[in-house]
Amino acid sequence: QVQMVESGGGLVQAGGSLRLSCVGSGRTFSGGAMGWFRQVPGKEREFVAGIAWTFGVTEHADSVKGRFICSRDILKNTGYLQMNTLRPEDTAVYFCASGRQLSRDPANYDYWGQGTQVTVSP
Repeated sequence: QVQMVESGGGLVQAGGSLRLSCVGSGRTFSGGAMGWFRQVPGKEREFVAGIAWTFGVTEHADSVKGRFICSRDILKNTGYLQMNTLRPEDTAVYFCASGRQLSRDPANYDYWGQGTQVTVSP
């Protein structure tokens, strides 16, 4: 069974940094892509960043471009989301996801991590 375990969330002051990790099992990401999404109550799940696994091509939402960096470690089968210069509006539950190809649409992802809470205080 596909399993994706997320970690690294927490509470941080505005301007601080966090790094989220997403460890996949088997060939969770191989031949496809890993995406990062976030969601707050009453809002749709929002694309944050993603990476095509084989060649490392990345895509970042405008709201996080220049602050967040999506990357992966192939040997560890782990994806990362480095979050810098965090803002209160970044507060959300963050999910990693595995899909066939890099996409901004959550419907194109087949498997999801359990989510990790990121809270940014003013």
